[in-house]
Amino acid sequence: MSTSPARSAPKPRKFVNQLAAGDLLEDQVFLIDAKDLRTTTNGSLYIHAVLRDRTGQLLARVWQATEPMFQQMPEGGFMRFKGRVENYKGSLQFIVDAMRPVDPAGIDLSDFMPRTSRDIDAMFERVKEILRGIRNPHLLALVAQFVRDEPLMDRFRKAPAAVQMHHAFIGGLLEHTCNLLELALLVVPRYPMVSLDLVLAGALLHDLGKTDELTYETSFQYTNEGQLVGHIVKAIVWIEEKIKAVEQESGRPFPAELKAALEHIVLSHHGQYEFGSPKLPAMPEAVALHYLDNLDAKLQMFKERIEADPDPASDWTEYVRALETRIYKKDVTGSRPRD
Repeated sequence: MSTSPARSAPKPRKFVNQLAAGDLLEDQVFLIDAKDLRTTTNGSLYIHAVLRDRTGQLLARVWQATEPMFQQMPEGGFMRFKGRVENYKGSLQFIVDAMRPVDPAGIDLSDFMPRTSRDIDAMFERVKEILRGIRNPHLLALVAQFVRDEPLMDRFRKAPAAVQMHHAFIGGLLEHTCNLLELALLVVPRYPMVSLDLVLAGALLHDLGKTDELTYETSFQYTNEGQLVGHIVKAIVWIEEKIKAVEQESGRPFPAELKAALEHIVLSHHGQYEFGSPKLPAMPEAVALHYLDNLDAKLQMFKERIEADPDPASDWTEYVRALETRIYKKDVTGSRPRD
């Protein structure tokens, strides 16, 4: 196999969600999400890779591979590929015949980084509008410290909410947070024992550490700090720092029990130890945020898997490991809105 095919003018881009078995790609740029050098049963090498554009991922295989070919592929970077799309056990895979480097300067990143379909500026303004409704002066002052941190808010507006699970796109963290705030306004007033102020503050802060946990320049990956520390611990550190700033500005101590309650909400929002939660929800506000968070995440996962399913004629998606089920996607009432 040649790693340097003859150069020719690139054809119009065909996105992953437009591909079908039998398609031939002559000079297609993909972002390399992951790669692995493996051995076949007869001892020869092949490359197993995951290629991506903004519409989805595509499993790729390079047969009769070599170590230099594997090293040539920049994980988290771009290459031009030539090959054919095949159907393998009900899913599409791309058999690579040739590949060559590409100049990153000529890449339009908007082709490769999925992005929220909603207006980022409008969502951010709505987030601030809801947060201004917090009545507790201590929580309002603390939230203001975060909102006035423009470098942090710039990352907040851009960051995904996850690498793969849900809201894994530019603006995803903002969209997820905005959804939680809106849900809190709808649900929490039905339960007078639950403090809306605490839930709103927790909704802003629960995943804010993902702005440092994840990197999203050319692909969604964990930073070293994200792997070593994680977004929950990062948020607690920031809460401690911002509370000190509030105390300096006000000249008064921040209520210790209020601080502990807010930190508990952040620490317990994953709901279960096996899901990375250092604490289980032990307050009404904590359990409220956990379930609202889980509701928005799960429904987004259902939405994304239905939209990305490669067989639109089927009533069912493929098996979704993260949900431990196939999704029945048929609109039996005919009332679901269409994007």
